[in-house]
Amino acid sequence: MSSPAVRYLVFDIESIADGDLIAKVRYPNENYSAKKAIEVYCAERMEQYGTEFIPYTFHIPVSVAVVKIGEDLDLIDIVTLDSPEYRPHVITKHFWDGWKAYKKPTLVSFNGRTFDIPLMELSAFRFGISIPEWFNIHERTYDQKRNRYNQGSHFDLQEVITNFGTTRLSGGLNLMANLIGRPGKMGVAGHMVQNMYDNGKLEAINNYCRCDVLDTYFVLLRTKLLTGEISFEREQELIANTVAWLESKSEEFPVYAEYLKECRDWNNPWIEAEEASEPGTETSADPTTETNDDPPASSDAESPTP
Repeated sequence: MSSPAVRYLVFDIESIADGDLIAKVRYPNENYSAKKAIEVYCAERMEQYGTEFIPYTFHIPVSVAVVKIGEDLDLIDIVTLDSPEYRPHVITKHFWDGWKAYKKPTLVSFNGRTFDIPLMELSAFRFGISIPEWFNIHERTYDQKRNRYNQGSHFDLQEVITNFGTTRLSGGLNLMANLIGRPGKMGVAGHMVQNMYDNGKLEAINNYCRCDVLDTYFVLLRTKLLTGEISFEREQELIANTVAWLESKSEEFPVYAEYLKECRDWNNPWIEAEEASEPGTETSADPTTETNDDPPASSDAESPTP
C-alpha cells in the first residue's frame, strides 16, 4: 500500500544565535568570546529596542519539526529533522530536500514569512545548498515561490489572520492556540532555547518544537474553517483523529502525552446557548439568526493597526 500524498508541510523552527559570527561582524576589535558577543549584543538590543531578540541573520537552526499533512488535512506523521544529531547544515539540507521530495507541497507556518523561511534561505546560502526550485526568480511574479502573496507555496497563518500585516496580532501563536483550547507555551519559550542548547538539552528543544508545530497544525485547521474550506464538523473530526494518533505515539514520544494533558476542550458557545435555553424561549444557537441588537462597543483600548 502506497503512502498517502503529502499536500502540506506544517513546520516550526527553533534556532540559536551564532556567537562567533556576531563577534566577528559586530565586534571585530573586541576579542570577544562567542558567549560574550551574544551577551553584549542582547544588552544593546534591549537598550535600543526593548527586546533581547537577535535578528535571524545571526541565527542557525537547531531544531525543525514538521507535520506531514494529506490532501484531506489528516495528520500523516510528525518528524524532527536530523534526529538525534540535530546538525544545522544537515537540518537545512533535509528541510529543502524534503520539500522537493514530496513534490513541493505548501509550506505552512506561523510568522514564517518574517523569520523561519528567511532563516532557512540564509542557512542554505551559508551551507552551500542549491534550491533553484524555491528561488524560481525568472518566473512570473505571482508564480515565484517566494512571492509574499503566493499562498500555494507558503501559507503563513499570521499573514492570513492579520491580512498581510494590516493589523498587529499581539500574543502570537500562543494566543491563537489558547483561543481554541490548545496548550500554547508549556513552560518553554523561544528566548530559553539558547541556554537550553548551551546546556546540551537538544532533545528538550525538539520536544518543545514538536508542541509548537502541533499548535500550528490545530490553528491551521481552525483557519481552514474560518475561510470556509472545511466545516466545523470536519474540523472536530480531524482533531479527534489527531488526538487518537498522538495517544498511539505517546509511549515512543512522552511529550505527546504531556501535550494532550495540557489541552482543554474548546467551549462551543452555540451548544452552550442551546443548553441554556429553556423550552419556549426565543434564544437561538444559530449564528446566522438576525437580531435587532446593536453590536457592543469595543472595550479594547489597543490600536488595531501596527
